[in-house]
Amino acid sequence: MQYDLTEEQRMLQNMVRRLAKEKVEPGAARRDVDGEFDWEMVELMRENGLYGIDFPEIYGGSGAGMLAMAITVEELSKVDAACGLLVADHELGSLPIMLAGNEEQKQRLLPRLATGEHLAAFALTEPAAGSDVAHLRCRAVKDGDFYILNGRKNFITNGGVADIITVYAVTDPEAKGHRNAAVFVVEKGTPGFSVGKKEDKLGIRWSDTVELIFEDCRVPAENLLGQEDEGFHIMMKTLNFSRLGVAAQAVGIAAGALEHAVAYAKERESFGTPIIRHQGVGFKLAEMTMRTEAARQLVYKTCALYEPLPKDMSRISPELIRMSAMSKCLSGDVAMWVTTEAVQVFGGYGYIKEFPVERMMRDAKITQIYEGTNEIMRLIIANTL
Repeated sequence: MQYDLTEEQRMLQNMVRRLAKEKVEPGAARRDVDGEFDWEMVELMRENGLYGIDFPEIYGGSGAGMLAMAITVEELSKVDAACGLLVADHELGSLPIMLAGNEEQKQRLLPRLATGEHLAAFALTEPAAGSDVAHLRCRAVKDGDFYILNGRKNFITNGGVADIITVYAVTDPEAKGHRNAAVFVVEKGTPGFSVGKKEDKLGIRWSDTVELIFEDCRVPAENLLGQEDEGFHIMMKTLNFSRLGVAAQAVGIAAGALEHAVAYAKERESFGTPIIRHQGVGFKLAEMTMRTEAARQLVYKTCALYEPLPKDMSRISPELIRMSAMSKCLSGDVAMWVTTEAVQVFGGYGYIKEFPVERMMRDAKITQIYEGTNEIMRLIIANTL
């Protein structure tokens, strides 16, 4: 198995790193304070072909694979985690179409998603249920050539700006939990679909996070992905792939905070010497470095394992499911720990908004929560043993 970076992947890494430093980082603090979705960042992703990095070439993507997507998200997240999420969440929203769409649906939807002309979102979580999918309440009832959707989704990233939303809805409440739901493509402007409350968040503040409302929303039956009873399996396979984007985001946050902490420790002096020379700080930075690199290697290896997997509804082995869950869980925990330690290295300066480690610490927390909480990740890992 090869998971060291190829020459093409290193070129991509260097390109995105320069782009992040020159175009993304300068406005990161302002975007965090404003908390408003930034279409300039969207256009930057479009111009550089980053939205379609893991999309098949046949549908207009780069076909560069999961590892290339992870590298892109990591480099963007080093300077602005919300910008890294633009790519990771677009992947999440598009994956159900790649995995379960028929050829007509793929030809119709994927090319404009691959270029970023259309943005994607994934709608699973509801006010009363997130991890507990058996208690989801959004319903879809067949009515001739349409399905009528009723319900609410919340905490939906990109929900207010997406053109295409893949929505998980219960089609047969009497069926067993893994056979009672389906996934639908809901397009912007569909009658009965509206955007509700916009969330004011602790971190990734300018990322669009909203409530979605479906009131007798008429979705064409041709927008059903797969079969009526395949929703649970589509969702689970989607998350097995998409968790690697969140893991890469977490690694990027940790790596960015580490870079700032090391640079500060070299410049800041106490007792007549740079604080990096004091074991209390030097050992802390050493531990931060080890954990960040360990998380990165787990994510890269898992991406390499997922790279040859077909984007269809074939089964994923328990070992690969475990690798995905471990990558997301470890990386999220590392991001939270490293950013907290980075604030400590900065001392009082780390607690004020003038320095980016304060923002990175706030951004890191969500990586332990979304795409399945880290408690759920531990449950998945245990269940595959």
